[in-house]
Amino acid sequence: MEHRIVSRAEWLAARKAHLAHEKEFTRRRDALSAERRELPWVRVDKDYAFEGPKGRLSLADLFNGNSQLIVYHFMFGPGAKEGCEGCSFLADHFDGANLHLKHHDVSLVVVSRASYGEFQPFRRRMGWEFPWVSSAGSDFNHDFHVSPSPAEKAAGSYEYNYEMHEGEGGEMPGFSIFHRNEAGEIFHTYSTYARGGDLLIGAYNFLDMTPKGRNEETIMNWMRHHDRYDEKPDGAASVLPLAAVGSCCG
Repeated sequence: MEHRIVSRAEWLAARKAHLAHEKEFTRRRDALSAERRELPWVRVDKDYAFEGPKGRLSLADLFNGNSQLIVYHFMFGPGAKEGCEGCSFLADHFDGANLHLKHHDVSLVVVSRASYGEFQPFRRRMGWEFPWVSSAGSDFNHDFHVSPSPAEKAAGSYEYNYEMHEGEGGEMPGFSIFHRNEAGEIFHTYSTYARGGDLLIGAYNFLDMTPKGRNEETIMNWMRHHDRYDEKPDGAASVLPLAAVGSCCG
């Protein structure tokens, strides 16, 4: 893409016009966030079981004393050896955020359907510190529509991102948000899937300010696990050719 080369005065006029659009977007985003907080809630009555480093956990345990819980549904199913590039790219942003979230009445927990022991080697390899538990043997992934249920697989159609899809499906990413009141009641308040987590990818927000932007042919087709980037001689990470890596979370 070629760009016009203009005077500073012309650039400033264009920048101010774009600033008006940025401010409009910010105000609209604030309004959308307020609307999200006003969504109705659903009481969670099912007794979901999870496995953590010390054994069995309930959904209430995942709150860890806070009243708000953010669950990231990480695509790591039974038998997997590593997480997909997209989920891992997003998860690379969690530890920094969690330093602050846990001081603001919010617990952030990653949940996968593989058994707890299956994803420990990958977690150690990635160097992540955030809580990551297994939902193996539980309906949790099925009920929050990130893993097709046995009935959906038998029927050949499954729900994801509030739509029905043909086929057996597989592990998919998403976020689910919960609130626990003083009486101990738990409520599901929100879930988002597919590109719903884009705003939480800090690296994307950096890229969006640059001339080339995300430079993607398809969503997330360029990143690798952070320990698999090639290095240029000067130490700067090399850029993968477009379409060198397939999209997994688009």
